[in-house]
Amino acid sequence: MTRVVLVDDQAVVRAGFTVILQSEGLEVVGEASNGADAVRVARRERPDVVCMDVRMPGGDGITATRELAGPGVADPVPVLVVSTFDLDDYVFGALEAGASGFLLKDAEPEVLVDAVRRVAAGDGLVDQALTRRVIDEFARRRGLVVADPAATGLLTAREQEIVALLCRGSSNAEIAAALFLEPSTVKSHLSRIMTKTGARDRVQLVVWAYDSGLVVPGA
Repeated sequence: MTRVVLVDDQAVVRAGFTVILQSEGLEVVGEASNGADAVRVARRERPDVVCMDVRMPGGDGITATRELAGPGVADPVPVLVVSTFDLDDYVFGALEAGASGFLLKDAEPEVLVDAVRRVAAGDGLVDQALTRRVIDEFARRRGLVVADPAATGLLTAREQEIVALLCRGSSNAEIAAALFLEPSTVKSHLSRIMTKTGARDRVQLVVWAYDSGLVVPGA
């Protein structure tokens, strides 16, 4: 059973999410109303996913995300950011801090459940409504990075094509259609790519691609 910790400063939001998740067979094993408590609860419970708000009094979700899933964390806990806000500094801060996915609070219940399951499975997720906007803006803020030959050499030509399409916000099905592959083949390629690069999920693979200069903003 997928185990979840809910982090939000509004008790009514946590209660609503609990009903939605538990009605679909997921287990809510802890709650917190601020970032500092979120870190303590998540480290104690070791959930499969932390659903994290970003704007909270008494400790923001960005700092908590970095402590739970950021670069250098030996045993990271996957974080799904669930926020009212989309294209603001909080979202991009969460991306850089190690978040595995993003979802708006007004998403349909089935979308929330699917997002939690995907993040728990290691797929990572950016809400489809946000995908291209978030990635495009992230790339713009990152700016031009000189390509790292060592990073480029990690991947085959086909794998580089797949990563480039992923960085455009394409789904597995869209990548498969563009490259005349089966979706299952794309999924297998992505799994190998993440093993090679050390990326935990699709979202962090996008971060790696821009940081290494493998993908150029605007290309």
